[in-house]
Amino acid sequence: MDFIDVIECRCSGAFSRDVKKSWRCVDLKAAAGYKIKKEETGMASLELLNFEDHGGLQLQQPTVGDRHFIQVVADEFSVAAAHCPLFFAKNPETGRFYTAALFGFHRNENLLAASGDAGASFCPLDIVREGFFVSDDQIAIDPAHPRFHSGETLFDEQGEPGEELRKVQHMLGRFKAGLEETDRFIDTMLEHRLIEPIDIALRFDDGENLSLAGLYSIGLDSLNELDDAAVLALFRKGYLQLAYAMIGSLKRIPVLAAVRNRQLAGQRS
Repeated sequence: MDFIDVIECRCSGAFSRDVKKSWRCVDLKAAAGYKIKKEETGMASLELLNFEDHGGLQLQQPTVGDRHFIQVVADEFSVAAAHCPLFFAKNPETGRFYTAALFGFHRNENLLAASGDAGASFCPLDIVREGFFVSDDQIAIDPAHPRFHSGETLFDEQGEPGEELRKVQHMLGRFKAGLEETDRFIDTMLEHRLIEPIDIALRFDDGENLSLAGLYSIGLDSLNELDDAAVLALFRKGYLQLAYAMIGSLKRIPVLAAVRNRQLAGQRS
């Protein structure tokens, strides 16, 4: 079986439609014993999820933890933009753009969680799906992933997916469809030459000067210069709304910077 991880994490390096109609749930009882070797995937050994082999596995709730830059898809923009700045960045291996939310300015720094903001519990789909992989309608897992060490059981006593596993199945469908839609959005923004590098320079109360490199956003001036036909086409696709969500999310940068300064003040007191 040729397995392709179509929802790989693209965030290493730099800094909706109705999915119920397009997502088919795999028969989790029919894949027993199938293991995907490391050589086939280039990653940890994966196994097709099934009750016979994985009936005893448990699943922990997803958590952002201390991750500071996490991939998001178009379906998440409206929620994410209210709490995090959103950017384009390039996959260092392919050079292709993806979209991501900034949770902190340094590695291992989640300022959103420390903000007390109502969105502190926001958990991107890329985090929800951790430990799970999908190709077409097949679900595979990395049994060694820490998420499977404790928590709610994946299956009920009848061998049917438990509540938490059903949630993950739904999220996998949303994320897969979201990646495809986000790629189309990015291609359209590139076609109109709207993706531009953004320079972010910050000075914190401890004297640190920080410059964030490798990030891109929508050029507002370029967007305003589009002709009426182009703007209408973007609006009808929903892409104009996504573009303005990304632009508006940049207002969250000083909010996160203020959270970091409060942390610094607490460390000094």
